[in-house]
Order: sequence, then structure tokens, then C-alpha cells
Amino acid sequence: MALLESNCPELKLLARGKVRDIYEVDDKTLLFVATDRISAFDVIMTNGIPGKGKILTQISTFWFYLLKDVIPSHVVTATVDEMKDERIQKYRDQLAGRSMLVKKLKILPVEAIVRGYITGSGWVEYQKKGTVCDLPLPPNLQDCDRLPQTIFTPSTKAELGEHDENIHPSKLTGIIGENYARQVADLSVRIYETARDYAQTKGIIIADTKFEFGVDENGHVVLADEVLTPDSSRFWPADVYKPGQQQPSFDKQFVRNYLLSINFDKKTPVELPAEVTEKTMDKYVEAYRILTGKDPVL
Repeated sequence: MALLESNCPELKLLARGKVRDIYEVDDKTLLFVATDRISAFDVIMTNGIPGKGKILTQISTFWFYLLKDVIPSHVVTATVDEMKDERIQKYRDQLAGRSMLVKKLKILPVEAIVRGYITGSGWVEYQKKGTVCDLPLPPNLQDCDRLPQTIFTPSTKAELGEHDENIHPSKLTGIIGENYARQVADLSVRIYETARDYAQTKGIIIADTKFEFGVDENGHVVLADEVLTPDSSRFWPADVYKPGQQQPSFDKQFVRNYLLSINFDKKTPVELPAEVTEKTMDKYVEAYRILTGKDPVL
């Protein structure tokens, strides 16, 4: 059965996002709980995908560790046994495998999107104007082409239920200041290219992804939220990659394609058929196995 909402009444619930429930543990730490909710087009579906929160947590934990020499992360531990607070232990049956104890940060209000390939909303804009987030690109690109270089195309961070808005990178300074804008842009590209190069050795193309960053008590930029999961990234199998067409994927594109096939209005939550949820989960698990060489604990 899918866990659509966590229930930890002895902890202070701060927010329920598209996937994660966030609780305050103390003045320095939060508890992130990855539920089995799934969203597409910024709409949370009425049913979830059993086990999805656990696989997302394990994928994020893998990447946070792999990227530790590039940027520090907000993770204190993703192992419930290492979370010593008695209130957390009371809910361990809910939390095991799907929760992370993390440092409190001042979250920067931006979605740091990085693209190595052109597809999705970027492809739609390119067909109209030859740009992505108003950044000029070479002519005659095909859908899913690899870009000549990685591009940073941030968006605003919308309230739940609203849609993020793509912005030109130059507008970031007015939102988070010149210093953080420069760091976020540089770090986003470095993190993406480090992960892209690793995934390529495993036969996976990371076409694009998005990151969230926060600032710690010393003013340092820290990688936050989830990282490089099938929820936040497009993963394509490299062995059948062919520009000019839609790619098979290891991500929630399967959900998006189903919703487009039923003329989803991008506003009203719907129930996903079992076939869609099962195949999506199978893809997430397959991506984890390929990237890590291990079976997930579900």
C-alpha cells in the first residue's frame, strides 16, 4: 500500500510538499519524509506508487555521497537507527527507508535547472524562438539533441499547486543576490556534469535535472532536498539513444505520457491506472540497480 501521508503527531509538521513531508526535530534539524505521492505538471495525483518514497531516498543518498567532494549536503543521516530522538523512533515503522535527518538551512527560492540535452519545455520554447529560457541556441537542433555545452536555466520556486516560471539566468541576481546567484549557477553545472559523466559509464544519459540549494549558518551554499532522482531528472538508456524522437526513460515520463494521452488538464488530480504506477516503479528500481550495482531495500 502506498504511503500518501506520514503521520508523526509528536513532531511539528512544517509542510507537505509534492512528495516530502517536513517535520521540525529541534532548532538545528528537520526530518524529511519521502512519501509515495507522485506529481506531474505540478499536480499531485490522487493515488501514489507503493515504495516510491523509499527508492527516492536511496537514490538521493547514493548521489549525496558520490558528490560529497563537489558540495556538502544537508544530510545528517538517512538511517533511522542513527536518529536518536525518541519521537522519531516511535514512528520508525513509517519512517524506515524513506526519511532523512537534515540540517536546517535557509533555502534559496529557486529551482536550479540544468540541461545537457534539449527536450520537454526547453524543446517547446526552442521550436518557437530558437532559445531556452531566452538563451540563444544553435539552429537546426532536433528534439533530444545533446547541447554543445551544459546550460543553466533556473525557474522560480512556486507555491504548492502553482507552476514554476522559467527565467533568464540574469534575473537570478534580483532574487537571491549576485554572490549566491553566481555560486548556484556554477555549482549546478559542476554537480550535473559530475553526475552525467558517472551515469554515462553505467549506460544512463542524464538529460536534465534540477537542484535545490540552501545556505547554512556560516553562509555556505549547501545541496538540499533530493538530488538526481527520477522525480527530478530525465534518465535515458544510452544504448538506444537516438535524437529526433522521444526517448525511452527511467523516470516519470511514463506518467507524463499517460496524462498527455488522456488530455490531462494539468489542474485536476486524477487516479493513475495500476499499469502506469507499476511500470513507473519498475523503471525507478531499474535505474537504481544500474547506477549503484545494488538492489534497493523496499
